[in-house]
Amino acid sequence: MKENQEIAFAQILEEVKKLAKEQGNCISEEQVKEAFKEISLEENQLALVFDYLKKHKIGIGEPADLDEYLSQEEIDYLEAYKKELEMLGTVSEGEKEALILSAMAGEKEAQNKLIHVYLPKVVEISKLYSGQGVFLEDLIGEGNVALTVGVAMLGSQENAAQAECVLIKMVMDAMEEMIEQTLMETDTDKKAAERVNKVADKARELAGELHRKVTIEELAKETGMSQKLINDAMRISGYAIEDLG
Repeated sequence: MKENQEIAFAQILEEVKKLAKEQGNCISEEQVKEAFKEISLEENQLALVFDYLKKHKIGIGEPADLDEYLSQEEIDYLEAYKKELEMLGTVSEGEKEALILSAMAGEKEAQNKLIHVYLPKVVEISKLYSGQGVFLEDLIGEGNVALTVGVAMLGSQENAAQAECVLIKMVMDAMEEMIEQTLMETDTDKKAAERVNKVADKARELAGELHRKVTIEELAKETGMSQKLINDAMRISGYAIEDLG
């Protein structure tokens, strides 16, 4: 692919993933082919696209079995949690719509009941985001918080269907933000660890040459590292870099 075609491919792929998510993490072969028709993918390239979508838990033609992507620990947790949810009972589609409309009107009791109705949906949504660095239990917790906030914010919606879409989107957004934040924190922790290791290694080398602990000033002068970087590394390590004193 040429560079501009590669950019177009990446943009279309993101649009396909977004469409699939809106459709319950499912998309048809026809929709995929239609999306990519402008860049004329060959059959083997389309096959790679389908493989990519399946690996990202997107069903082709029918919803993917999300349980296949879960660890045994996650499966055990969900089984126990679902048993708790079963005690809340279920409602019919008509009853759910009535609850949504009442919640939209600001009725607190209906809002509380609606939270219970959507707790199992939060569980199903959480499966879409498993394996991305956040515990399933934490994803569900974050989704439940978003759900609780969301049911009190439905007054501006035009109908029950629109309100339901808003709730689901809020839950999904909350889980995505949690994953993004976790990845950022993980990256920050990794960089901090690398900084500590770098300072510790340089301090060890210089201490070996001098046969004693070295000062921050000496290490900065000999290595060219800033004193701020060395001080930050000391602080992050809990002042546990042995060869610095």
